[in-house]
Amino acid sequence: MTGAGRAMAVLTSGGDAQGMNAAVRAVTRMGIYVGAKVYLIYEGYQGLVDGGDNIKLAHWQSVTNIIQQGGTVIGSARCKAFTTREGRLAAAFNLVKKGITNLCVCGGDGSLTGANIFRSEWSSLLDELVQKGRITDTLARQHGHLNIVGLVGSIDNDFCGTDMTIGADSALHRIMEIIDAIMTTAQSHQRTFVLEVMGRHCGYLALVSALASGADWLLIPEAPPQEGWEDCIRITGSRLNIIIIAEGAIDRNGKPITSTYVKDLVVQRLGYDTRVTVLGHVQRGGTPSAFDRVLSSKLGMEAVIALLEATPDTPACAIGLSGNRAVRLPLMECVEMTKLVQTAMNEKRFDEAVKLRGGSFENNWNIYKLLAFEKPIQSGSNFSLAILNVGAPAAGMNAAVRSAARLALAQGHKVYAVQDGFQGLANGEVRASTTHVAGWTGQGGSLLGTKRTLPNKHMEKIVETIIKFNISALLVIGGFEGYAGVLQLFEARSHYDELCIPMCVIPATISNNVPGTDFSLGADTAVNAAMEGCDKIKQSASGTKRRVFVVETMGGFCGYLATCTAFCHFNDLMKKDVQRGLVLRNENCHENYTTDFIHRLYSSEGKGIFDCRVNVLGHLQQGGAPSPFDRNFGTKLGVKATQWISERLTENFRQGRVIANSPDTACVLGLNRKVISFIPVTELKDVTDFEHRMPKVQWWFNLRPMLKMLAKYQTSFCEYVPGEIEHVTRRSISIDSGF
Repeated sequence: MTGAGRAMAVLTSGGDAQGMNAAVRAVTRMGIYVGAKVYLIYEGYQGLVDGGDNIKLAHWQSVTNIIQQGGTVIGSARCKAFTTREGRLAAAFNLVKKGITNLCVCGGDGSLTGANIFRSEWSSLLDELVQKGRITDTLARQHGHLNIVGLVGSIDNDFCGTDMTIGADSALHRIMEIIDAIMTTAQSHQRTFVLEVMGRHCGYLALVSALASGADWLLIPEAPPQEGWEDCIRITGSRLNIIIIAEGAIDRNGKPITSTYVKDLVVQRLGYDTRVTVLGHVQRGGTPSAFDRVLSSKLGMEAVIALLEATPDTPACAIGLSGNRAVRLPLMECVEMTKLVQTAMNEKRFDEAVKLRGGSFENNWNIYKLLAFEKPIQSGSNFSLAILNVGAPAAGMNAAVRSAARLALAQGHKVYAVQDGFQGLANGEVRASTTHVAGWTGQGGSLLGTKRTLPNKHMEKIVETIIKFNISALLVIGGFEGYAGVLQLFEARSHYDELCIPMCVIPATISNNVPGTDFSLGADTAVNAAMEGCDKIKQSASGTKRRVFVVETMGGFCGYLATCTAFCHFNDLMKKDVQRGLVLRNENCHENYTTDFIHRLYSSEGKGIFDCRVNVLGHLQQGGAPSPFDRNFGTKLGVKATQWISERLTENFRQGRVIANSPDTACVLGLNRKVISFIPVTELKDVTDFEHRMPKVQWWFNLRPMLKMLAKYQTSFCEYVPGEIEHVTRRSISIDSGF
């Protein structure tokens, strides 16, 4: 099967969302890659109805250098005409004239519902065009079926069936940037701030930003506060007080709760100096995040494959995300499920509304409730938990420490903070922790301090510290050294009974090279930092002569950072109408193909046509505030780890002490295809490449063939084979170039 002879079109509709341009780019280039004609429809459904110059044939360079742009370069417009039969008749005529029978629509549930209506009427629309003499019967038969695929573009993340919608992660980035800025003012003046974020019908943005910022109060439409909530409102009284409210927040009777009302309430009841900030459309603006660039590209490519494989009997589908994979979803079933959420809210079935939003939304809500308010400490458990950071600093470490410490203290455990990792544990640098971890979620680096030291050479001193402080369990938040260190502690159990205690590793490293998990804390922040660096590097070349940039990323022997950054910066290297080229290189990708060698190679071969510059991103990838994903991820992992440790402590408490000697009491806490699981470190030993410090098999390798398809134009097209994109030939090291 190939796309030869086929024509497809892509349009964006409804509210704009960051990442739409990446989706348009992916659909366009993937369509051309398989040999199809691809048309860009400008101004959404209005352009489809108006036709003419609004429907333009695209070529490879039509979508060059748009992946980093916010909004949608092909435009979006509300179109009343398309809601009428007459408007859809005009749209059908314009498509048939171009021979287009495959349509990709990027928009919200309203836009996708309109596309499905268009598809269901297609045959009757063509019949009417034939009757009116506008097209021939032969032409109608040749184009007798319209295939529809939807990409969900919505910053609200309000479409059921997909983990994330295009634009939601970028909107969270804008929100967190503003919250971080406001926090400095709140602390300086001891003020309370009420922040109103978008979400007329969905509280996702408010919920995740509250969880990621440690907000004191949260108001969302799916979970209104109980009757009399005004009398119960409490704020910590600290210098930092944040209340986050979704614009669609309501009370139990469906009455709107406005940000002004909440502000007046705080002033009148509590007497705090309070300010309101309405974020508004700034949440739609700015460049898309790394996540949205990669997500949109993956979904766009899958949309083209779905159109190629569609038959007259294939129902319209939407492309969604499940775990880290693009999946096809029954379009109208997802739309109906999305509408059920609003129905449940209208009928005041709020608990059901939260469940209908999906497991991730419900989990976020439950964790927020668990951490938002200081809980009464349960009676002493006689257990103690030591928390330490190991390896290089990674954004999100502090968020994990905060949530783990708060929950452990609420459960009655004694919590110890260990300075400087295993080295500090050996030296007895242990102090009792309190609940004063407010504000830690948004801070980068490691407030506990961290070192790469492994425990093997310090085993006796570590055991002495465990005995001295009567430590019942260890929570290690760190990278490959954290995993390797816990493995060493487990293997030393045969010599030291004191090490027979529950141990849990929360993977935290920008390299994303810890076995047992798809994602490590800090990797998302690092990719965004590298992406932003490359954005600026490319921008610096504006107006200059042709130039190639060789950019070196960190990552050790793991190419995750380089690959994902490359995915965010597709470029065409020195084609006749391209002024800039970008080569991404992992720091250890090859012993001979060094950054300096590649620089000298391009400098030599440029021969006056272009020159070459080098940029080593270095430790800027480790610095900065955590991304919304890493804040939220760290918070959830800290909770899950503490819950798991508490269960192991109870199960293994015998004869007045903890005796935990089984393999399942020393685990890595991983996220694999949406499922959080605890995998024994002994099981991971066989799937680990200890020489290169990474897993032997890594899921993100399936990004590499996709990267090559979208970044490199080919004039001769190979036959498309279903599953081709998923096929991966593993290479342990590589140069991420070829743009």
